[in-house]
Amino acid sequence: MSKLVPPHGGKGLVIRLLEGAAKEAELKKAAGLKKVEITAQEKGDLIMLGIGGFSPLEGFMTKADWKSVVEKMMLADGTFWPVPVMLAVTPEDANGIKEGDEITLERKGEIFATMKVTEKFELTEADKKWESELVYKGAGDDSADDKFWKIALDDHPGVKMVMERKPVCLAGPVKVLSEGEYPTKYKGVYLRPAETRAIFDERGWANVAALQLRNPMHRSHEYLCKIAIEVCDGVIIHSLIGNLKPGDIPAEVRVECIDTLVKHYFVDKNVVQGGYPLDMRYAGPREGLLHATFRQNYGVNKMIIGRDHAGVGDFYGMFEAQEIFDRIPYADGKCDMPGKALLCEPLKIDWTFYCYKCDGMASLRTCPHTKEDRVILSGTKLRKMLSEGGEIPDHFGREEVLVILRKYYEGLTEKVEIKMHGAASGDKAK
Repeated sequence: MSKLVPPHGGKGLVIRLLEGAAKEAELKKAAGLKKVEITAQEKGDLIMLGIGGFSPLEGFMTKADWKSVVEKMMLADGTFWPVPVMLAVTPEDANGIKEGDEITLERKGEIFATMKVTEKFELTEADKKWESELVYKGAGDDSADDKFWKIALDDHPGVKMVMERKPVCLAGPVKVLSEGEYPTKYKGVYLRPAETRAIFDERGWANVAALQLRNPMHRSHEYLCKIAIEVCDGVIIHSLIGNLKPGDIPAEVRVECIDTLVKHYFVDKNVVQGGYPLDMRYAGPREGLLHATFRQNYGVNKMIIGRDHAGVGDFYGMFEAQEIFDRIPYADGKCDMPGKALLCEPLKIDWTFYCYKCDGMASLRTCPHTKEDRVILSGTKLRKMLSEGGEIPDHFGREEVLVILRKYYEGLTEKVEIKMHGAASGDKAK
């Protein structure tokens, strides 16, 4: 009997991925259906729908679900869900598609799914702006309306993606026919929720923490993991292996760094490394909630939420991603509908760093010293120093990891400018 938290939504893992004869039959049918080209983000969402990562969703959202998720962080039936999962097409592609039709979803010539269209609706520019305000705007004074909209379209990648989204949305259940390159390119790292649950069950784990990772793993990440291991049965270091923004380090390099770090600095039986196929939405605190929601499907009941989790530049307060968990539906624990509430809880950890006077890793809760005594650690700061060929301060990262990263940067033919922000530079540290 599994001791793990149940999948989100109360329906078990909702798996829309076809295999074997059923897959082959659907692929033959797909060849004769109207084809719609999908984006990289929609491809990742499809794969998560296929493998049960987005349980209880069966497909792309209806307008009622979209509106309820944006406004209330709930699906129309009352199930907690923090961000929209949409399929958008051009008016030309939408022409001739009517409710009840089946279509084929493909990307760059590869068929990823078929979909039964249950609803077709338009989201206007005003609708998309409303979505951006509610989903992407932070709660603090630094995110006041005028300032937010003055710079959001230029500097906020998540808002830009929403505002550039095609105007016609299609909703309906999907049958997923491909997991793309992930099973082969990231063999052993790319794991389905059923696979992580099997690993955790085999180890007898009940309390599992997840570390979200999109940057190379530095000393602060290592410290967060070790705190979690002390209070949980184990940790999954769960890396985003979908698309990132220019200047971010490729997943295969980050995976090699994690392998090296785990080999030399962790008790192997207490750690699992995995990858998931989503692109970043850059939705700040709401994305932190999404991270916890789909991690519950992977068998995780504790989501590590540290400083500036899923942050974007200086748009969000340092701990907004922690605070938002206290404002979500059913945060008071009162829910009379089984499966509707989020059961993966935040493991809130303060700003962490290396302190010379403490002679070790510490946090704002444990270290009494000043900013001058600390090595402020951030993935953005590390990437900037490496990209510019600068010296890495002592205690910023493990030397075995830095060797891998230096080799990667030395092999680049084009350099991408890395923008620093307050959280990365340490300017917001006390």
